[in-house]
Amino acid sequence: MDFYSFAKGVVKGILKPLYRVEVIGIEQFPKEGGVLLCANHISNLDPPIVGITAPRPIHFMAKEELFHVPVLKNLISSLHAFPVKRGMSDRQALRVGLDVLKQGHVLGIFPEGTRSKDGKLQKGLSGVGFFALRTNAAVVPCAIIGPYRPFKKLKVVYGAPIHMEPLRAKKASPEEATDYIMDHIQALLDQYQ
Repeated sequence: MDFYSFAKGVVKGILKPLYRVEVIGIEQFPKEGGVLLCANHISNLDPPIVGITAPRPIHFMAKEELFHVPVLKNLISSLHAFPVKRGMSDRQALRVGLDVLKQGHVLGIFPEGTRSKDGKLQKGLSGVGFFALRTNAAVVPCAIIGPYRPFKKLKVVYGAPIHMEPLRAKKASPEEATDYIMDHIQALLDQYQ
């Protein structure tokens, strides 16, 4: 058993009962091939919650500051995370993300770039649209719904993969693609909240 599987088992044993996590739509998650997993961001616990509910290992983009803490750097690196500089175009992070998708792995992204203060979906950053348009990866919207309060139900909803072909065909901008993806996340929030 690799470290990712071990850590997933441990974290799942703690968080799933604590937050009474309910997973919806997991059967729609592609079993193979590159997947761009896009979720709303309401808590620091979102990455582990998505990590324990998704059926495949996820490579998360994580803010660069986390990689400056020695113990944390080793831990999150061994969980397939890689650094991204916030507030600027980070070409290295974009290259790594493209490689993850082209190799047929799952790239996990929180398009808002930072946690929402009020729980409402914020505008997404264009990097998400860039990944969606530049690869043939399946784009899966994900909605995390609930209060992160012990023993109150938390829902993780996986939507059906979004068809990006129409946007590629009309040469949509990364911003347009991002807005399209965010609309799908919002639809899940509206449906399951």
